[in-house]
Amino acid sequence: MRTPWTGVGTALVTPFTKTGELDETAVRRLGRRQMDAGVHFLVPCGTTGESPTLTLAERLRIVELLVDEAAGKMPILAGAGGYNTREVIHLAGEMKKVGASGLLSVTPYYNKPTQEGLFQHYRAIAESTTLPIVVYNVPGRTGVNIEVHTLARLAAIPNIAGVKEASGNMTQMCEVCRAVPSSFIVLSGDDVLALPLMAVGGHGVISVASNEIPAEMVRMVEAAERNSFAAARAIHAHILPLMQVNFIEANPVPVKAAMAAMGLLEEIYRLPMVSPKAESKEKIVRVLKDLNLVNNPAFA
Repeated sequence: MRTPWTGVGTALVTPFTKTGELDETAVRRLGRRQMDAGVHFLVPCGTTGESPTLTLAERLRIVELLVDEAAGKMPILAGAGGYNTREVIHLAGEMKKVGASGLLSVTPYYNKPTQEGLFQHYRAIAESTTLPIVVYNVPGRTGVNIEVHTLARLAAIPNIAGVKEASGNMTQMCEVCRAVPSSFIVLSGDDVLALPLMAVGGHGVISVASNEIPAEMVRMVEAAERNSFAAARAIHAHILPLMQVNFIEANPVPVKAAMAAMGLLEEIYRLPMVSPKAESKEKIVRVLKDLNLVNNPAFA
């Protein structure tokens, strides 16, 4: 049996209707597509899901829909983070009520707490819930880095199960793998670095690219899990342009534009996110065509 939160977890985009409302039918359809492709868990209501623009009711509804669609066959790691510890604790409780299997909790952003403040923040959340927590370290967005010694302290808290490491610092990622217990799950927060991280002891990826190519991401990660690194490298090389173009502009703008070109959703964002520049969209579509992924006649 697979250890929870290992392998490929998709940082699921949030589909909206043309009027800007949550597209519940599309949430179910996208979730089902992920399950059919063999993805190991879903991660809704994160940055890729435009979580800062979602109401509490919408966040809970998304998780509720995916839990229902999964029917116990796939765990849901729901986004529940922020800089107000009390609010995060409340959100964690609400996510548990609607059936989330675990929580992905981004570090407090903007206010830049100390390392001790980060530790106390996560300890308070962990003490408030029985759900497993995956800490999300993405200093490029939050302005604060969870240092290795702090993460090692957090790893000793029973229901802090792992980390989504998106520092982009490969040396730090190596140090994390060395410093934490083998049971502590270290996931890449960057698709491009998932394979290198697994080579030094990482356990998989919370992926943006798996929104577009879930089966390919699963094949790459499962090959690495089997130590079939030649096969994994071949897949990595093939899909590298897509993993890169997904960040040609701020996430999730490129991935949603790509998914629209693939015929998977309406290209609708909530402000302050807007459609990519024309030259960016041209590059996105060019990569998709090279991978034979364009299914929307408007982009053919």
